Amino acid sequence: MPKVSSVVVPYASYLRVYEPLAAFPEPERSHWARYARRADRPSYQDELRRSLTDLLPTPPVPVPVHESSDAFVLDVDGVVCVCPWRTRLRGWQALGDLAEELPGPVLDAVLPPVVRRQAAQDYERWMARNPDARPWIRTSTWHVPLNWFVLVADEERAYDKGSDEAPPTLRYRTPMVQARRRVARGLRAMRDMIDEGPLIDGLVDVGRWLEEFHPRSLVELDYGGLVHVLPGDQLDGDHSAADVAEGIEALRTGDEGAAGEAYGRLVERWRAVRDRRSAN
Repeated sequence: MPKVSSVVVPYASYLRVYEPLAAFPEPERSHWARYARRADRPSYQDELRRSLTDLLPTPPVPVPVHESSDAFVLDVDGVVCVCPWRTRLRGWQALGDLAEELPGPVLDAVLPPVVRRQAAQDYERWMARNPDARPWIRTSTWHVPLNWFVLVADEERAYDKGSDEAPPTLRYRTPMVQARRRVARGLRAMRDMIDEGPLIDGLVDVGRWLEEFHPRSLVELDYGGLVHVLPGDQLDGDHSAADVAEGIEALRTGDEGAAGEAYGRLVERWRAVRDRRSAN
């Protein structure tokens, strides 16, 4: 779920998993089968608007009272695949990240301590009843984590410049088996050449998350709201997945110089994006 704040504009990217209907137990499977036939399914912008609307009351509602019954739906070679929103679970998880995103006084002004304490207690009770719960969607504000690009390939990149009626889009989609294979290859290459650190830890974490889903799922990396802040020429020239793949291949062959150059391009590109945050 986008990081909740009335101060920071939620320019967010998303990593989503779409599972086939067969992965869901009844009665949820039947619910999603009926849902997939609807012609009026909401978009990710609708999801964002709903989450922001909850912040308008006083006090704000950081986590929905009821779990969402909405999802994103794809037809993958004739197989219906579903990515449930699970906004309540993601709201709790996003709330836990806010302390790292906002200074204390700003955080208290946006979400008073009593509201955060109540939400934390609700989450603890809910997790005790649902210990195996996990989200189908991961969110990152103001950048795309570099470890996400390990999962996809440049040839899976789809960029639409948009029009007056529709915003631009930039996304990658890949079969789950490919994403898992790339995680394993990436980890082998990194561990052979670099010390443990945030990059490896992040890739291990996302790899464990992928293991929780059906092997015939689809993984989607979506630039989401970032397309509204990045110039068209920058989006058009952004081939971060290719840079990541080049860096991993350089590590695998022992070419530290080439790996450093690829990593440098990535860091510079995404530092420029994140710098826009402080300018807004």
